[in-house]
Amino acid sequence: MNAPVSFDQESARKAGRERLVVIGNGMAGCRAVEELLERDPDRYSVTIFGAEPRVNYNRIMLSPVLAGEKTFEEIVINGQDWYEDNAITLVSGDPVEHVDCANRSVISASGRVEPYDRLIFATGSDPFIIPVPGKDLPGVVTFRDLDDVDRMLCAAEKGGDAVVIGGGLLGLEAAHGLSLRGMNVTVIHLMPTLMERQLDEAAGWLLKEELERRGQTILISADTEAILEKDGHVAGVRLKDGREIPADIVVMAVGIRPNVALAKAAGMEVERGIVVDDHMVTSDPAVLAVGECVQHRGACYGLVAPLWEMCRALADGLTDRPSGYQGSVTSTKLKVSGIDLFSAGDFSGSDGSEDIVMRDAARGVYKRVVVQDSKVIGAVLYGDTADGNWYFDLLKKGEDISDIREALIFGQAYASGGALADPNAAVAALSDDAEICGCNGVSKGKVVACIDAGAHSVDAVRSTCKASASCGSCTNLVEGLLAITLGEDVESGPKTMCKCTSFTHSDVRRLILEKELKEIPQVMQELHWTTPDGCSSCRPALNYYLLCAWPGEYVDDQKSRFVNERLHANIQKDGTYSVVPRMWGGLTNPKELRAIADAAEKYQARTVKVTGGQRIDLFGIRKEDLPAIWADLNAAGMVSGHAYGKALRTVKTCVGSEWCRFGTQDSTGLGVKIERMTWGSWMPHKFKIAVSGCPRNCAEATIKDFGVVCVDSGYELHVGGNGGIKVRATDLLCKVETEEEALTTCAAFIQLYREEAHYLERTAPWVERVGLDYVKSRMFDEADAVAKLAARFRISQKYSQIDPWAQRAGGDRKDLHTHIGEVRPLQMEDVL
Repeated sequence: MNAPVSFDQESARKAGRERLVVIGNGMAGCRAVEELLERDPDRYSVTIFGAEPRVNYNRIMLSPVLAGEKTFEEIVINGQDWYEDNAITLVSGDPVEHVDCANRSVISASGRVEPYDRLIFATGSDPFIIPVPGKDLPGVVTFRDLDDVDRMLCAAEKGGDAVVIGGGLLGLEAAHGLSLRGMNVTVIHLMPTLMERQLDEAAGWLLKEELERRGQTILISADTEAILEKDGHVAGVRLKDGREIPADIVVMAVGIRPNVALAKAAGMEVERGIVVDDHMVTSDPAVLAVGECVQHRGACYGLVAPLWEMCRALADGLTDRPSGYQGSVTSTKLKVSGIDLFSAGDFSGSDGSEDIVMRDAARGVYKRVVVQDSKVIGAVLYGDTADGNWYFDLLKKGEDISDIREALIFGQAYASGGALADPNAAVAALSDDAEICGCNGVSKGKVVACIDAGAHSVDAVRSTCKASASCGSCTNLVEGLLAITLGEDVESGPKTMCKCTSFTHSDVRRLILEKELKEIPQVMQELHWTTPDGCSSCRPALNYYLLCAWPGEYVDDQKSRFVNERLHANIQKDGTYSVVPRMWGGLTNPKELRAIADAAEKYQARTVKVTGGQRIDLFGIRKEDLPAIWADLNAAGMVSGHAYGKALRTVKTCVGSEWCRFGTQDSTGLGVKIERMTWGSWMPHKFKIAVSGCPRNCAEATIKDFGVVCVDSGYELHVGGNGGIKVRATDLLCKVETEEEALTTCAAFIQLYREEAHYLERTAPWVERVGLDYVKSRMFDEADAVAKLAARFRISQKYSQIDPWAQRAGGDRKDLHTHIGEVRPLQMEDVL
């Protein structure tokens, strides 16, 4: 359990604050508190209990995390600083187990008793598990939180077959993520149409065709009979028609149920959900409820937009403002990369309703708008969703569309007589209460107010009111509002380094040199940082920029590094560590192998694995054993492999001309020389090198940050490759004749990347951003540019090639012990 974020609650009570306790640290609970703080920040002393040992994050963005499109840090809504800045006590990893309404207090699993004047239930929902044999087998998972994502990622690492039961919104997003991770995915759906609550038959068919084109198997009208077992683990799924589908993991995504057990035990009125009135008050006047656990006027909601509307009504009620929740009209967007899908309202059809349909087979577009009594009551869009917000606005307001009936299906621009062909004009025509960001419930009026208050970039708008901060599908609308309000130049304005500053990464790097700034506090003061100590985004970046700018002068600030770099080992999901010694150019010898084997046995490494970078990884090492295993490996002549760092990782080689009949040069020897030259160097991001002995490219040099391909006449030098989720082949930088030229050019390219890339920017996106021609001009337009860059790199290396394992094993362990004591598995910074 994480320690609570503490503040002087007694002082708060003496100041006359009411005690507000929130059960649930998720999106609804924290949004309710945000709305309260916006209205009356000094009224309540707030304590939030969360079952998960984490800060508040955006659950609807778990799908991009699973797909590898976002990191956990990128979906955090409220970081630790938010709780501290607003004097909120966060009790995470310690769920409330009992509510004593008579004495107005809650009791957590650890026995903590917290009194309240007002209590908010924000307990969310639980996944529905279909009651079939095998549902409790290892390998059967749900898809509701980050732990579920971790379980799916572990399964995906092994490859194999995945079965997703449920073809609704969540199931399809899980299937997409697992498919991108390399698994063979089968979706089993009971109904004849995918996402039948959001799509009609035509749109459902188009979606099915597209998913099957992407390699997924979609089984509709398929009923699960049992989950099969082999050797104590899930092995497959059997359908009622007798078909059996193999599975190494089964994801249950068939639906959710309001989590009402705690409220029911406390005596609240409960039906399907916790029954509330229009002010979100339960049957106990001192207790409120909000979110997916709620039942309002007989309806329960599982989408995010109603949550925001509930939170506004709840906050109005708790701050004595006349308001009330009237229920929600909902819309849906599918968060599967490359599929544009939108639906809203009632499209089931009824007496008196009329369908307006447009199909464009060549573009894969299907649009259907349902009209009744000259009003839009429903819409389904597939392939072109640009007008989704407009249709949704017409639907919610019940506007008469008689005058635009004939052009309605062609969208807002045509329906307005062509006057809105400019997309910014279309945004301008939206009403102030039109929804811009569905993920975070932000209206046009709120975005414009943020811009007027000084948020003059997309990033500033995101950090102020959260519009476009989640899935990003409304970014074009936010850009349009910026352009309308401030002028066209805002649309292409550079992204700021983080919410703490108005400067870009490039600005900060330039000003550090121009102003000779040599300490993090000095940078923050001179560049007018808006936060006292920065944040988890800017502090590691500033630490690196100063380290790169002032080698030998700036002292590395360990507390500004990510946890893996502080500990010089990779933290794993169970709290143990992996240790990777360096193997120069992929070479080893019996002495090193014996030392690795002895260390694996002595320190009980649970897994010993050969890595893709031609090294050996020891998993399951306890934190208290790190200095000792480092000492043992050091004694065999081995140093840290920096597998944990934004640094040189490996130099992968093939055997080259020494052994291979196709080899043209000594690729292994050159690889060893390159690695001995570059090891220990800190970079904007991890950096991988490879040397292939001939164009057959066995070392995969053309998907590395820097690659050497040996040819008869010398060496082809390649840059900017990546072999991860987004594969990118390298660009040819140049050809050289000698090893010395190859080494010098390698050093020069690395230094240019070190000096000019943004922190956490790999070489592939950096080269794409600045262009290969720019890189070549910086290196080759001046006759001595390569030599100067290489010289600066070698000067920097004088202060970087210090083995951190030897330092710690040799007795300099203060930093290690300090930070080991602070580490908790799977915090947001650790995921990076």
